Amino acid sequence: MQYSYPDRNLILTGYTGTSQPMIGQQVADRLKMRYVNVDSLLEARGEMDIEDMRTRYGETRLKMLETEVMQDVMLYRGAVIRVSGQTILRTETTARLLDTGIIICEVVALDAVLRQLHLSLGGRYHNPGERALAIGHLKREWAIRKVEGVHEINVTNMTETQMINAICAMWEQLAGRLPLPGANGLS
Repeated sequence: MQYSYPDRNLILTGYTGTSQPMIGQQVADRLKMRYVNVDSLLEARGEMDIEDMRTRYGETRLKMLETEVMQDVMLYRGAVIRVSGQTILRTETTARLLDTGIIICEVVALDAVLRQLHLSLGGRYHNPGERALAIGHLKREWAIRKVEGVHEINVTNMTETQMINAICAMWEQLAGRLPLPGANGLS
């Protein structure tokens, strides 16, 4: 049986910190695939930062934009797509994304996430309300991990180079198992 995956997408999700877009771009470069950052597409379509959109217009407007952007994103083939788990779940596109590619969720240990939150929030981390909001965001982001067909990779103690290598290795392993359309006699 022949195997090929240039028309398959690699969908990266998960909460690993501020380097997510850079990691996705480097994975795409390594795999010689196009890179699509859904957050950037949302910000371009909404003409402002996602948090500003959420504050100014609320979740309803953001969800509408996410749905529009994800409809476009699902047309891509042979791309590394960086998208938040929340966006995938809110737009109910998981099944379609799994049809077009492989979803890899990068995860880090909770204590590492809490350290990152402490550093990023600074003094606000000690405010129970601020901390609860940040942890709630994390829980919503990691809800994608419960979806069947989503593959996890623990990147807690990895450098950026190690993350890229591990993601590419997992992609090669998983994508190599996918038969070509029509290779089994079906068209």
